Amino acid sequence: MYHEPVLLKEAVDGLGIKADGVYVDVTFGGGGHSREIVSRLGPQGKLYAFDQDEDAQANRLDDERFILIGENFRYITQFLKFYGIRKVDGILADFGVSSHQFDQAQRGFSTRFESELDMRMSRRSERSAREVVNGYSYDDLRNVLFEYGELRNANAMARAIVGQREESPITSSEDLKKALHGFLPEHKRHKILAQVYQAIRIEVNQEVQVIKEFLEQVPALLPIGGRLSAISYHSLEDRLVKRFIRAGKFDGEPEKDFYGNTNVPLKKVGPLIVPSKTEIKRNNRARSAKLRIAERI
Repeated sequence: MYHEPVLLKEAVDGLGIKADGVYVDVTFGGGGHSREIVSRLGPQGKLYAFDQDEDAQANRLDDERFILIGENFRYITQFLKFYGIRKVDGILADFGVSSHQFDQAQRGFSTRFESELDMRMSRRSERSAREVVNGYSYDDLRNVLFEYGELRNANAMARAIVGQREESPITSSEDLKKALHGFLPEHKRHKILAQVYQAIRIEVNQEVQVIKEFLEQVPALLPIGGRLSAISYHSLEDRLVKRFIRAGKFDGEPEKDFYGNTNVPLKKVGPLIVPSKTEIKRNNRARSAKLRIAERI
């Protein structure tokens, strides 16, 4: 089951929907945000949605104003051009893993289930969690755990994984937990495992690189006044969005022209938006969500 969308009204409100506008939902999932966008469009409006997960196809909207593209949103410009679209009025992105993917035991996203190591958002991808855990060097594993999992024990954890796989391949979630058992005290077990899974998942799906590539394409796709609504779930994602809106890049200060004026393509609209206590109580997945809205200038 696909659970309810996070910050539904706030994210779609942030797009400032025009009845005859063209919009993109780059993370279709269960289609909740897309349904809300389409409900605000007139007969001439159009919504293009992206989702690389084959399971999302089952949620396709039966509406002639809607087109679902079964690809990764890192290719947004390329596939919109295929449909003759070069500019859109607004783009919505809800980063992270869908509840459906977490709830499918065989996909290997959740620490709740025993499963094969997979974690691919698209089954067409060649790289799975199994390849990362068994094929990456000690240095690469350490970097993944430290940067994407923010794990202070990344050095020792990577060493434990390498030691375990030298005895036999790590092919299941049970094998991975066995390799890391010395770092999983009962009172912190779930939290630490969630960080390990997050790190491996981000690497498997190149999530940081995908978000960077996507954000870099946004300014060229939006006309002046066009909007971006971006929902993040952990600090890595939110930092990328925040920095790009502020500086037009991911590192350093905004570029300035000859006269000292900052030259950035987007400006933030309103403050950071987080879910209400009521929404978090109703939908636990919303607890870490952060929504940032920006406008093309």
